[in-house]
Amino acid sequence: MKYAIVIPDGAADVPLEELGGKTPLEAADIPNIAWVAEHGRVGTVRNVPDDMPAGSDVASMSLLGYDPQQYYTGRAPIEAAAQAIEVTPDDFIFRCNFVTIVDGVMEDNAAGHISTEEARELVALLNQSLGGEGVRFHSGISYRHLMVARGEFAVTTTPPHDILSKPAADWMPTGQGSEQLRQIMDAARGLLADSEINATRRDLGDNTATDIWLWGEGKMPSLPSFESKYGKKGKMITAVDLLRGLAELIGWERIEVEGATGYLDTNYAGKGAAAAKALDTCDLICVHVEAPDEAGHNADVKGKVRCIEQIDKHIVGPLIDRLKAEGDDWRILVLPDHPTPCTIRTHTAEPVPFAIAGKRIESVVRGRFSEANAEAGELHIDRGCELMEYFLTVR
Repeated sequence: MKYAIVIPDGAADVPLEELGGKTPLEAADIPNIAWVAEHGRVGTVRNVPDDMPAGSDVASMSLLGYDPQQYYTGRAPIEAAAQAIEVTPDDFIFRCNFVTIVDGVMEDNAAGHISTEEARELVALLNQSLGGEGVRFHSGISYRHLMVARGEFAVTTTPPHDILSKPAADWMPTGQGSEQLRQIMDAARGLLADSEINATRRDLGDNTATDIWLWGEGKMPSLPSFESKYGKKGKMITAVDLLRGLAELIGWERIEVEGATGYLDTNYAGKGAAAAKALDTCDLICVHVEAPDEAGHNADVKGKVRCIEQIDKHIVGPLIDRLKAEGDDWRILVLPDHPTPCTIRTHTAEPVPFAIAGKRIESVVRGRFSEANAEAGELHIDRGCELMEYFLTVR
């Protein structure tokens, strides 16, 4: 059997006035995903347990078949695994965003999607001035970076994308160890204000990296390998360290695609071609696309529709063609990890629609892939971590 999973991150949404009362999934021209829905089964799955935050970290861990209530320790440690950062049992790992705060308000959680090259220089500046014994910064991609700190932390932090247009001071870290984090954030603000990178961005009219935002803390988790748990060898294609880290933790090979950006301009066709080729040497290929989530955070309705269409055309379509070359011995699963409604610009914990087609998957109700059709169906999985076993073993 060959298996393919396509994750259009945050694609689920709500009916939008700009789309005539349709959701982006309903408004998008997605003939290939529609084919999966019409020839297979559509349902809903709750990837975020009721007592956990509605983040891609929790939702993606569920989606990949691991119970976050058992294995989740925080977002940042997962991303640290992607970079093979060496940590000790005493180290806490924090996500470190470059953000834009204007007049005390969180204006942009991504600092104008600062380039990786610019960000790398700013991270080096942070290490030079603020790093040392017990604290170090690690470069990631674009605005997404990490800080490792030794000590005891029992803090409450908030993702910056959850507080867009809100006063940042109301959402600073609180709890044991928060004073140290606030001091680091305050010191970073002064350093960034004087940087040449930000001076150039100001001259160009781009959002500057005015601040760092620390959140997503935790210690490194330990997960059983996917092969030991499910008996399949998998590979991951993604542009973001969160999914790279999950792949590393469960023993999947990571495939890097040139031009994959984690944004709306990502190399959709390159991802689709790489995914189809990967099936020659693995049981399961998983393709994650961050673009719909970014569009949701930016309230970019047209952009969200457009990137869903690109995923359908350049990723789902080629994968269906490749799988059909296996005869009947294959399955494909398409689903978001969580909703990211354009109306509120952040994640929610509601169940998401999924569609499965392939061997021994019998169609029950033929209909378009959408939130409403999935909700009206009879297949509803309340624990997201159970969907993987259903996908791999349903008879």
